[in-house]
Amino acid sequence: MNNPIYVSGGSKGGVGKSINTMGLIHTLRSADQEVLLIESDTSNPDVWKLYKDEIKTELIDLDDANGWIDLVNICDMNPSLNVVINTAARNNRGVTAYGETLNNTLQDLNRNLITLWVINRQRDSLELLKEYMDALPNSVVHVVRNGYYGEERKFELYNESKIRRSVEDKGGKSLTFPELADRVSDDLYSKRFSIDRAMKELPLGNRAELTRWLSEVRKVLGEVIDG
Repeated sequence: MNNPIYVSGGSKGGVGKSINTMGLIHTLRSADQEVLLIESDTSNPDVWKLYKDEIKTELIDLDDANGWIDLVNICDMNPSLNVVINTAARNNRGVTAYGETLNNTLQDLNRNLITLWVINRQRDSLELLKEYMDALPNSVVHVVRNGYYGEERKFELYNESKIRRSVEDKGGKSLTFPELADRVSDDLYSKRFSIDRAMKELPLGNRAELTRWLSEVRKVLGEVIDG
């Protein structure tokens, strides 16, 4: 089996897809895994800007049929790399229209498709998740409750929902992503620092908070990466 394709999804702006993607990239690289980043937010490619000089990256428009063709071909040409797809807020439309292109080629690619679906505490996160699961039925979906919006018990809509039962019945996990202190998170975006660069250039106290957060991220995402 070739290395997996990871999708950092959520199909809403502001739920925390980008920080989840960054945590995933760092966790994989810390385990000596090579990563190919696919940035599909072509209008505002923040994560691509942070990592384009450190790892192999591609900008692909997944609102267009040609983008999905390009995605499959790139995955096929790089079987040894872990593919991490950072999705745009609008991408559910493209998934619904063209996701079958990827879904139907997973066996030929000899890859597993693993989705980390990041949610806040609002209902539309869950409604969009159902659409996504219908469009990509061959993906294992794990739901990531973004701790920025509160502790696990505050995600009542998800915790008590039918969609949670559906996710877990299909082998997915319900995870809680740790919160990173605002001043450190702001540093990453305002200074356009990858996590590796931040660990070298931020002040000591900021680096200590980032180290704490990365340790928690490894515990959470390790449940997915390590199977």
